[in-house]
Amino acid sequence: MRGRSRSPSSGRPAPLSTPVSAATVAAVGERGLIARIRARLPEAPAWLHAGPGDDAAVAAPERGALEILTTDALVEGVHFDWRFSAPADVGWKALAVNVSDVAAMGGTPRLALLSLALPETLALDSLDGLVDGFLAMAAAARVALAGGNVTRSPGPLVVDVTVTGSAKPRRVLTRGGARSGDAIYVTGAVGAAAAGLGWLRAHADLIAEPRDAGERACVERYRRPEPRARIGALAGRNRAASACMDLSDGLADAVRQVAEASGVGARLDAEALPIPAAAARLFESAGVDPIGAALAGGDDYELLFAVPRRMRGRLTTVARQSRGVPLTRIGEFTRDTGVRLSRGGREEPLPAGFVHF
Repeated sequence: MRGRSRSPSSGRPAPLSTPVSAATVAAVGERGLIARIRARLPEAPAWLHAGPGDDAAVAAPERGALEILTTDALVEGVHFDWRFSAPADVGWKALAVNVSDVAAMGGTPRLALLSLALPETLALDSLDGLVDGFLAMAAAARVALAGGNVTRSPGPLVVDVTVTGSAKPRRVLTRGGARSGDAIYVTGAVGAAAAGLGWLRAHADLIAEPRDAGERACVERYRRPEPRARIGALAGRNRAASACMDLSDGLADAVRQVAEASGVGARLDAEALPIPAAAARLFESAGVDPIGAALAGGDDYELLFAVPRRMRGRLTTVARQSRGVPLTRIGEFTRDTGVRLSRGGREEPLPAGFVHF
């Protein structure tokens, strides 16, 4: 793909000197590509009345539920680099980031639409890998691929995904429900994906993986994020939070956006941030402040919750029901509108998160 193919042993892009597959998407054509993708699909659920192969998908709505819709795209050279990710990683991540959005709304994902803009030189085995990664994430999240589109791209590869989900009325979570005094909780850990990407960039000339298990986990976290679909859906269903947002563009960005949408301020406790030890070591070895990097780095796809006192027991129960997802209290939303970080007895502004423009 662009002079690189996948390494048979590792699944990562192979050295530039490795010949690419002679078979490309251009040789198969649009109908051949669609047939190739359809052949890999599992059996459709009963509620999907028309799917891939028709002009549009037809799905039965979930009775008594609201529809949640989200869309996101991964663009080669912007969201992923073939030196660092295999095609299966890209397919997985393209769906995972959308599943994470539905989870942040307190919903359950149901179906997906996949649109691909493919360079003519893309190897067929790379397309197969991308679709396999997408379908692996779909199986994990119980999402049905209902349709999509395939077209030629004169530039980079673009993977554009739409996901729909559902939630019961008055069970939807938004960014604007936080109130002064609500505790700020975050699932899992922060900073791992940014640390993993940093390792990959520092070792871009090597065809190798980190030797340290913790560092390998950071790299894998960047390549294949695990959206918190179950805890998000359960938090909405059980009214266990007043607001929620996923950490696609970093923890600092999420805190700031929830605070702004809710008309409140926020104060985070630097010492409470759940930064993995391996991520902290990688940041320090690169001469970067671990706390600042973990706050600003994106791609974690954890969930941030605003939780009133009366709901905290519910959220703890929901976390246990979600296969023991770690949950950490990291701060509080405040009456004033400033967004600050408390560190060593002093307060400082939060760093900015990732922005596209």
